[in-house]
This record gives sequence, structure tokens and C-alpha cells, in this order.
Amino acid sequence: MSHPSSPTTMQAMLVDRQDGAFQLANLPLPTPGAGEVLVRIHASAINPLDTKIRAGAAAHARHPLPAVLGIDMAGVVVAVGANVGAFRPGDEVYGMTGGVGGVQGSLAEYAAVDADLLALKPPRLTMREAASLPLVAITAWEGLVDRAHVAPGMRVLVQGGAGGVGSVAVQIARALGAQVFASDRSGRRAEIEGLGATFVDATLPIADQLARDAGGQPFDIVYDTVGGPVLDASFALIKRFGHVVSCLGWGTHALAPLSFKAGTYSGVFTLLPLLTGEGRAHHGEILAEVASLVQAGRLLPKLDPRQFALAEAEAAHRAVTDRSAVGKVVVGVA
Repeated sequence: MSHPSSPTTMQAMLVDRQDGAFQLANLPLPTPGAGEVLVRIHASAINPLDTKIRAGAAAHARHPLPAVLGIDMAGVVVAVGANVGAFRPGDEVYGMTGGVGGVQGSLAEYAAVDADLLALKPPRLTMREAASLPLVAITAWEGLVDRAHVAPGMRVLVQGGAGGVGSVAVQIARALGAQVFASDRSGRRAEIEGLGATFVDATLPIADQLARDAGGQPFDIVYDTVGGPVLDASFALIKRFGHVVSCLGWGTHALAPLSFKAGTYSGVFTLLPLLTGEGRAHHGEILAEVASLVQAGRLLPKLDPRQFALAEAEAAHRAVTDRSAVGKVVVGVA
């Protein structure tokens, strides 16, 4: 690669077929178009969705191969296209910017990205920490704030509260004044209590969860991050006029328990703005709000302690698929 101030090519990890190996490739440096900025990527997070796209198990993400994977990133703006007023060279930014819908992902040294998808990186976070947040934070925010309209004093249950989306949802709900409960298996009790939520044992029958762990009272909002039978059970846990929201509501479910309580349901599909172009500016707005919570000490990411370089993307993916990760797996690019 030529001098960093004027490169013409970049290194990227390329996958050319389903379940194919990562290949370190030299690609032409992208040029930012109107409304785009060129970002020197410092860190790229590995989401479970990235591993599913690579395996060909995420038809909803529509990312034709060969391709550069990687949905989340953090980095520094190095050039600005026409009609961009919000950012300038030198700005540290983060966002959920590609890796689906045929848009170049973040396992690369540079990316030309839609400026609407970005926000200024929270100064108190490292690049790796910031890269870990966009997908999970946007998913949590869209469910709690945009769909369920969480408000101070509400009783909120997060199903799967120790997971990637769940742990961020717990922190956002608490920051916005809700009384938060979180379900998971008993081995994750300490994690959930460390986030400031009341632990609910997901292995207990529903009636026992309410009676023993949740004070016998149903919830204003249940945010399901698990899907399947857990979403079905969520319909039975809301109070009258309550709301259930799920980011994994992809099965077939009986709505009678919800209907008898005059409750409502919302689905969250975080990829829509990337796939359709609609609502991209709102993603940038959400990340600006998330950055404010981070700066106020109300939201902190949890990273897997292992360090992976760009050429070690294979090992980083394996750390997600073999479920050995304790926190978010992040690849250091710069």
C-alpha cells in the first residue's frame, strides 16, 4: 500500500463463496460519492449475523458473494463527498454501515459510507468499544423507544438480558427511567444484576417467574431477544394494554394471550435502512443519542478480551460461532 496520505488500494478480507475461507485481498480504494464519507476503519465488530451471512444462512440480509463482510465499524473520516455537512476529515465516527445488501462491509482498511448512518464516536470509548455497539444499540433503541415508547416508572422485562442486544436494552431502559427485569439462565445472574436489573430465571415456568422473581406483577413492556417459545411466553407476561416487542419474531405465534389483554406487538428489523435506503438518518440520530448515554456513564459495552487483527478474521468468526466469546468480538483493523 502506498503512503497513508494518498493510497490507491487497501487491504480487505474477502469471502468468495458460502462458508468460504477469508482471503486477504488488495482492493481499489473506494471514492466517496455525494452524501458519503471515506472512513479509515480502526475496528470492525463481529456479530452473529455476520457469521450467518458468511454461511449463507441469512437470506434476509441479501449480501451476494464475493464480498467484504462486517456490519459494524468505528474509524476516522479521511475524505468527504459532496453534500456532506455533518462531518469533516479527522472526525472519529462509528456506525452500522455495510456488510449487507451488497454494500462493502467493515473488514477492510477503508469504506465509503453513507454519512446518514454515522455518528461521532463517544470520546470515552476506544475504537474497539465503539465498533461493538451500533447493531445491538440500534436494535435495542428501535424496540424500546421507537416501538414501545418506554417511559420513566414502567416495568420492563428484557428476555435474554445477558445477550448482545439484551444487555444494551437493559442499560437503555434503566437510563430512561424504567424499572428493569431481565431473564436468562441462572449462570448469567451476576451479569444481569451487574447491569442493575432484577434477575428473572428463564428456566422457571412463566407463573413462577412472575411470582418468585418479578413480584407477582405483569409488565408494561416485554422486549424479546430470543424468539420462538420465549416470544410466545412474552405475550402472557404483559399487563392490560401492555406491549411486546421482538427482534426475533420470525416464527408462527398465537396472538390470543396478547389480544385478551388488548396488548400490542411490534417487530424490529434493524437492517431495513441498509437494505432499502429508507430511515438511514434515524440510525445516525439513534447513535448520537447512544453516544450521549455512553458519555453520561449510563451505557457501557462489554468486549471479549481477545485481540484479533484484520488477517485473523477467521479466528474472530470462530470465536462467535463456537460460543466461546465473553462479550463482543472485535477485529482491530488500523
